[in-house]
Amino acid sequence: MERVLVEQLKKHVGETVKIAGWIHVVRNQGSIVFLMVRDISGLIQCVITKENDSIKIAQSLSSESVIEVLGLVKKEKQAPDGIEIAVDVITILSLADPELPIKVLEKGEEGETGLQKRLDWRWLDLRKPEHRLIFQVWTEMEHAFRSYCVARGYIEIHSPKLMSSPSESGAELFEVKYFERKAYLAQSPQFYKQMAMASGFEKVFEVGPVFRANPSFTSRHDTEFTGYDIELSFIESHEDVMAEEERFIAVMLKAVKEKYGEKIKATFDRGVVVPKIPFPKVTLAEAKTILKKLGVPSESDGDLNPEEERELSDHIKEKEGHEFVFVTDYPKEFRAFYHMRQTDDPNITKGFDLLFDGLEITTGAQREHRYDILVKQAKEKGLKLDSIKFYLEFFKYGCPPHGGLGFGPTRFLMKILGLGNVREVTYLYRGVKRLEP
Repeated sequence: MERVLVEQLKKHVGETVKIAGWIHVVRNQGSIVFLMVRDISGLIQCVITKENDSIKIAQSLSSESVIEVLGLVKKEKQAPDGIEIAVDVITILSLADPELPIKVLEKGEEGETGLQKRLDWRWLDLRKPEHRLIFQVWTEMEHAFRSYCVARGYIEIHSPKLMSSPSESGAELFEVKYFERKAYLAQSPQFYKQMAMASGFEKVFEVGPVFRANPSFTSRHDTEFTGYDIELSFIESHEDVMAEEERFIAVMLKAVKEKYGEKIKATFDRGVVVPKIPFPKVTLAEAKTILKKLGVPSESDGDLNPEEERELSDHIKEKEGHEFVFVTDYPKEFRAFYHMRQTDDPNITKGFDLLFDGLEITTGAQREHRYDILVKQAKEKGLKLDSIKFYLEFFKYGCPPHGGLGFGPTRFLMKILGLGNVREVTYLYRGVKRLEP
């Protein structure tokens, strides 16, 4: 007999079916045992009476054991969702140790297992339906991103994650032994995205791992994460890149809202809002002026600290009713050497960040595609040209104007769900002190 998922059982009332899943709760009342069985689609109450030979098996079961149940689907007003299974046969597929290291069924915040311990036992923590929902939402979000890119003629690339030289600054590098020489884990696919522009691919995207040797312990930082990247040619300016991001974000949020909006609201008490286009934009100088009037302290004239990001986003949301805001016109000192400079003010780059509900989720820019200017800017940054020789070669034989961005899906998803930590939305988190499981 073919297995039936819990969510399909209402179509099988009056029929004998086979289900399989984890035991969520056992209620042993002696002459009758109630089992709440959980599969990926939901929960069902299974009832075993003393007349059934399986009752001894049912009485011996521990929570989180994996079982198979054969039984009759019946209507029952007292049961959750109005149906239950009258059990004929129980088969134990895998018996769980009764002493669970963390609780899978937790009611309320009181006594809830701490995050660090939950991460130690992540495979058990992910059994909770609300945590599984996170990755179902991620699946839909990523499918929408890929579909958007493919439908618009983007080519998907998979760039190497072992590099002979840094792709960004040299400060946050993981160095590894590579036979008889040194290599570095890629901080981004930046160089290789631009190589694709020089190769005539015109529009590319990548979904892949990113490595940053960042010693931070904040709720927004990790040492390995997934990045979404795009790069496109023949742009007029970085405004074209921002417009493209607005479009794919709206598509992603629309897809998530349509499929999981109600579940997200019920589980996380967070409404998914499909944003209006265009997004609000402010220059960094304008942002600093706004923040100064709000009395928010500034640590640097060339960047925004986390508090400034939150306060600026709150201000934009209050004034314009929008959860997103682009911040543009960053000084060259605070941007990578390959960011193009503005013609009327070479101290300002054609770059941007995107904030979502108080958190930076994107950095992007128009890139400098002219070889001689790129070499000059690299020298200004103090880079050794030999270390980026292969990269500079991309621009010697004709390369179109282009730009792109790096997008952080963990931060994005964290904000969609109203969660406070990237660890919650990362399948297996990697940080300064975490390499396991």
